[in-house]
Amino acid sequence: MKGETLDVKREQARSVCGGVVLLSAAFFLSISQAFAQTTLSPPQDLRVFDTPSDGGGSLTVLWSPAPYDSAATRYQVLLSEGTAVADPAAMKVVADFPANQRYVHESKWPWWTRPTTGDQHQFTLRNGKGVELKNGNAYSITVAAVLNGDRVMAPPVQATPEPNWINWNQMNNLLLALLFGGIVFYAISTARKREIFLRRIPGLDAVDEAIGRATELGKPILYMTGAHDMSDPSTIAAAVILGRVAKRTAAYETDLLVPHREPITMAVCQEITKQAYLEAGKPDLYKEDSNFFITSDQFSYTAAVDGIMLRKKPAANFYMGHYFAEALLLTETGASTGAIQIAGTDADHQLPFFVTTCDYTLIGEELYAASAYLSREPVQVGTLRGQDIGKALILGVIGVGTVLATLGVMFDAQWPKLFLDFFRDVK
Repeated sequence: MKGETLDVKREQARSVCGGVVLLSAAFFLSISQAFAQTTLSPPQDLRVFDTPSDGGGSLTVLWSPAPYDSAATRYQVLLSEGTAVADPAAMKVVADFPANQRYVHESKWPWWTRPTTGDQHQFTLRNGKGVELKNGNAYSITVAAVLNGDRVMAPPVQATPEPNWINWNQMNNLLLALLFGGIVFYAISTARKREIFLRRIPGLDAVDEAIGRATELGKPILYMTGAHDMSDPSTIAAAVILGRVAKRTAAYETDLLVPHREPITMAVCQEITKQAYLEAGKPDLYKEDSNFFITSDQFSYTAAVDGIMLRKKPAANFYMGHYFAEALLLTETGASTGAIQIAGTDADHQLPFFVTTCDYTLIGEELYAASAYLSREPVQVGTLRGQDIGKALILGVIGVGTVLATLGVMFDAQWPKLFLDFFRDVK
């Protein structure tokens, strides 16, 4: 029995030793394969060309991936001016990065302008950080692979940076702009054929009520166009609404006061008011001093307008345009005089004050829709309808794009980019 036990133990020892030998052999085999794989060779299929769709001063370098691509291996991009390269080793190193980085699929190029497949290496040389590329000058570029002090280089390739006439990366923006333009023109043609429904805006429905009350009381109407100049869209919208209000005040023969803090805005509003009185058929009632300049200073203007409110006690106050800290000071004073107050602004930080102190408030884009709502002119109504259709389309694209981007991440797929790139803004 003891002899049999010894034989079993000898067999077990032999099995363990055999396993150790096999593991050692496999280990050394993997090491040898690793060394075989990391044998450096020059980067293959090197291409250098002027970066497309840019303003010049840039070159793009492409080359094929290699078996030794890893974090341990590095690539160097070398540059020299001119086409004659006597000693490639004397070229200037302008970039150095791990060999498992800088792929085409990581770049911002959309799919319709990518020059090659996504697994190719790509590096773009631009001016800055020791690089100065001049349009029209020829340059020699090469790529070197570096591992443990060894470096092998591809043959240099010549290229010349040039500015481009067309940015093909943004052709999607052109197509989208044409699409939205077509939607707007279609909406305008529809508005000319039939009436288009517009959502009721209580603040604008109250304009006639406010003007009628001022007429009954024999008191003036005070209209303000905000703190910005005529370059701001909210001021333009306020000036357009002023034209509608002035036309009604002319019809009712009610006094209109429009204090300004910007001279150019005052001049524009004077012409708008004069035209409104002319369209109402009462040009003789127009007063040149109905639009008047006070001051450009914020709180000096506020104090002056508050004084007008307390002295003349207008029956209706209109606050249209963009406002800052003066909003609450103006509306509190107006509320204390018992006037009907209607406000409209795109300044979200002032909306709470207007909502609290005014009878009606146009929130955000309601200010821009006011002109179409009041006039019912087909061009303005159609433009408003076309913008709404465009916004609905954008919201739909955002929803579909979110789903496709999520699926692309979940399944590591590239096909969602065919859709997402079309709606991406690429510089």
